[in-house]
Amino acid sequence: MTISDIITSIIKDNLKKTAPSLTNDQIRRRDRVLNSDNPNFIGYGHTLSEIEKIVRLIHKDYPCSYEEAITVFKNLVSSNVHEEKFAGIFFLNRFKNSFNDDTIDMLEQQISKHCDTWAFCDSSCIRVIAPFLGKKTNQKLAKKTIEKWSNSENLWIRRASLVISLKIVMIKKEFDETHVFDFVEKMITIPEDYIQKAIGWLLKTCSKFNLESIFNYLMKNKMKLPRLILRYASEKLSQEKREQVLKK
Repeated sequence: MTISDIITSIIKDNLKKTAPSLTNDQIRRRDRVLNSDNPNFIGYGHTLSEIEKIVRLIHKDYPCSYEEAITVFKNLVSSNVHEEKFAGIFFLNRFKNSFNDDTIDMLEQQISKHCDTWAFCDSSCIRVIAPFLGKKTNQKLAKKTIEKWSNSENLWIRRASLVISLKIVMIKKEFDETHVFDFVEKMITIPEDYIQKAIGWLLKTCSKFNLESIFNYLMKNKMKLPRLILRYASEKLSQEKREQVLKK
């Protein structure tokens, strides 16, 4: 066995052995929230911090190269087990200093093939992809990635382009109004709830740094923006302003 196979096996065994006991109600609630599009979906019930701890300890005991870490990531992310997918992305993130343009291309391919929940999509973007693209030295790559991913035929990659954008806004604590509003205009034609919720989330995130700009945009465009977007986007507004936005 290769070191990648050994690490993969140990992570899987640890997750299975430490899986919490869930009641039927807890299982139903989890499945309803995650709403996986994978008919073979399996979930153990670990918290993200528990998964990260397992990954951290195993990586400490079994050091490997960046190339071997990519293999571990691919082994785990292709699993039907929800927690194994997260373990894969967390393991890869321990090698973030080795990330490059090819890493982004590889992540796009793997997420396209194996993402089956909004939770995995969002965590991959917020914890791994966006922090790398949000670096000052990666501005061109970030712009290129967001543009490419926003045109993908894959729902999760399109959502990822929005989640990456909002995380970069959080990192920079500012946003380019023209860029954000043009991006929203481009994406609002996509009817899927996961896209519309992400658009609303992006606008809500931007409102933390320029509330008046987002309020004015929502008021100006509220007749064409889907109500789902308006609801999410206006959450940080005052009650009075939110009522104005939602009143059609």
